[in-house]
Amino acid sequence: MAKQLSSAINEFLRTHVDLDSNQVKQGRTSRDWLLVQLESIATKNATFPPRFSGQHRGFGSFHRSTKKQPLDDIDQMFCFSSRGDMYYSEVGSTAYITVGEDNLIYKRYVSSQDSTELSSIRIVNLIVNSLNQIPQYSNSASRNSEAATLQATSYPWNFDIVPCFMTSEDASGNNYYLIPDGYGNWKKTDPRKDKKRSSTVNQNNDKKVLQIVRLMKYWNKRPTMATMGSYLLENMILDYYEINSVTSYIDWDIKAVLSYISNNIFSVVQDPKGIQGNLNALTFEQQVSIRQRANDDIARLQEAGNYEFEDPKRAINLWRIVFGNNFPTYG
Repeated sequence: MAKQLSSAINEFLRTHVDLDSNQVKQGRTSRDWLLVQLESIATKNATFPPRFSGQHRGFGSFHRSTKKQPLDDIDQMFCFSSRGDMYYSEVGSTAYITVGEDNLIYKRYVSSQDSTELSSIRIVNLIVNSLNQIPQYSNSASRNSEAATLQATSYPWNFDIVPCFMTSEDASGNNYYLIPDGYGNWKKTDPRKDKKRSSTVNQNNDKKVLQIVRLMKYWNKRPTMATMGSYLLENMILDYYEINSVTSYIDWDIKAVLSYISNNIFSVVQDPKGIQGNLNALTFEQQVSIRQRANDDIARLQEAGNYEFEDPKRAINLWRIVFGNNFPTYG
C-alpha cells in the first residue's frame, strides 16, 4: 500500500520487477561454480574436446541486467576450441562446421547423416552427460533444443548451458560465436555486442534505462494484448534511448517508451549485432494489438499524471490498470 504514486512505483519495482541484489550475486556465484565443475569433468574425460576457457561467456537477459523477476533461468555459453582441421561455412542463416578426416577428437561428434559435419546435438548431449556427473545435480540435466538445461536443486532457477565455438576474424576484423541452431547445425551470434550496447546506453542515461527495460518487460507479459519477444522489446527501448535522453521521472519515461512502441511497432527493428536482420517478426494482428494497448495505457498514465497530487488514489488505481493487481493499492 502507498499514499503517493511515486512511492507506489518504487515499491512495485522493488517487490515485483527488479531482481534482489543478493539473489543476483548468488546466481552468478552458482553459475561460476557450475563452470568449474564442467571444466573439472572435462579434464578427466580423454574424449572430451578441448575448451577455449577464456571465452566461456554469459548471455541473455540475466547477463545484460535486463532480467525481471523472477530469476528463473541463467544462460551461459561454454566455449570449445576448434583445434585441428575444422572450418565453417554458411548457407543463409545456417552455419556448418566441417571436421577433417584426421581430427579424431571431433570425429566422435559428427552427424550420423554426414560424417564430416559436426553435430551440435551431439555436442549439447555431451554437456548434458557431463552435467549429470556432478554429484549435486545427478540426472537433473536434459537437452532443450540448443541448450543443455539443468534444474538447480538448491535454487529456483535453471541453467541453460549452450556450447559454442569462436570463429577466426573475417576480412573486416570481426569474429563471432557459433552456437547450436536446435536442428543439428549452428548459427552465428555475438553476446558481446548486446552487452556493450545495453551497458553503453544505460551509462549514457544516468544508469536508468535497464530498469525501464525490466518494467516494460513486466508490462509486455501481462495478458492484455499480444506479447512481443523480450529481445525485440529490449532493442526497441534501446533504439529509443540511443537518440533520446532519460528524464528525471520514470512515469514520463514509460509514457515516452509506450509512445515509441506505438509509433514503431509496424517498423523494421534491426538486430544490433548485424546477424539476424529484422527482429520484428510479429504478425499484423499482433502489431495492432500491441499498438492499441500501448495507446490505451498512454492515456491512462497521462490521466494518472494529471491526478498524481490532486487525487493520488485515482492515480495509483490507473497504474494498477496498466500494470495489474501486483501494483500497490492506495492506503
